[in-house]
Amino acid sequence: MLKVLHRMNMIWRNSTSCLRLGKVPQRYQSGYHPVAPLGSRILTDPAKVFEHNMWDHMQWSNEEEEAARKKVKENSAVQVLLEEQVKFEREASKYWNIFYKIHKNKFFKDRNWLLREFPEILSFDQKTEEKARESSWDHVKNSATNCFSRMYCPNVPEEKSHYVKSSGSSEGQSKTESDFSNLDSEKHKKGPMKTELFPGSNASFRILEVGCGAGNSVFPILNTLQNSPESFLYCCDFASGAVELVKSHSSYRAAQCFAFVHDVCDDGLPYPFPDGILDVILLVFVLSSIHPDRMQDVVNRLSNLLKPGGMLLFRDYGRYDKTQLRFKKGRCLSENFYVRGDGTRAYFFTKGEVHSMFCKASLDEKQNLVDHRLQVNRKKQVKMHRVWVQGKFQKPLHQTQNSSNMVSTLLSQD
Repeated sequence: MLKVLHRMNMIWRNSTSCLRLGKVPQRYQSGYHPVAPLGSRILTDPAKVFEHNMWDHMQWSNEEEEAARKKVKENSAVQVLLEEQVKFEREASKYWNIFYKIHKNKFFKDRNWLLREFPEILSFDQKTEEKARESSWDHVKNSATNCFSRMYCPNVPEEKSHYVKSSGSSEGQSKTESDFSNLDSEKHKKGPMKTELFPGSNASFRILEVGCGAGNSVFPILNTLQNSPESFLYCCDFASGAVELVKSHSSYRAAQCFAFVHDVCDDGLPYPFPDGILDVILLVFVLSSIHPDRMQDVVNRLSNLLKPGGMLLFRDYGRYDKTQLRFKKGRCLSENFYVRGDGTRAYFFTKGEVHSMFCKASLDEKQNLVDHRLQVNRKKQVKMHRVWVQGKFQKPLHQTQNSSNMVSTLLSQD
């Protein structure tokens, strides 16, 4: 009897542990906007604001928003001289090389949240495997809970679980996944790419991270892909020092990753792979470092790299983030665009700007939201607003076909 009790206790611990994590798989959704998509720590009692370091989904008061506008107006009043601005643009890679030479891979933390926010990084087969595993755990949890209740809690009625199974996909997720699954993989394999060898040419699922830095996204992704041999990761940065840090890392695997130096602003610089082959492009805290006048061309070029149905995943600084408010007078390059003391630059986006830019690149918006958080310094009793913009944009499945039909129509008219 003691053995049975011990066994049931172990099963119960495992099941309750899974239940506590139950909300995580809900985030594995593309076009769906869950109630709490970017965090679940909600401040309901202002008196408890200093009990945690970060609060999610914060609403600004009118006074706070007005104070932010005033601060931005003040720190934008004096702009950097034009000749200095030209220097920061011309020598942008130099400043980032110096940055990585000083900080190496110690400055930024690994982005272990990537898969939670961007499940599209997983190939379709990986998603199916994850769902099968989750469904299996659901069965174990339910069986263990029911068995435990019947054996030791006969007078307690069974309650409906508040856990929402991730296998019940949202409408947006179903559409996105069906888009990927409808692609004829054999058709892609039989094309000219079969004879034209390039890094990752044998892969069936390809990811590109733009602005990889020292690899804070690269290695969490590689850890995820290690059991997915059909997937391949490209990563690039225009700071050669950053690329060397990635390639010299102990977790770098040349069989599944190709790191290379590349300036995304140089339209004439080819990528080490053909256009139209990428399933996912990751653009995280990168576009903000590019001059606003060049952003649209960069996004247009990246759009060309995606295959029909491919996804571009975006996350970057939002307007009135604490980083923008902390700039001093004389650091402003142009409206909402600043230079730091080390020569690196940062732009602060609105949701509307992000929508316009990616839609002009002929990508369909699947997600576009502003992530408002409140960061607090409990020791100094200071509150700081963090603002980020996150978006997911898909290349239309029938874009190539529609373009061909348009050309055919024009020729027939001639």
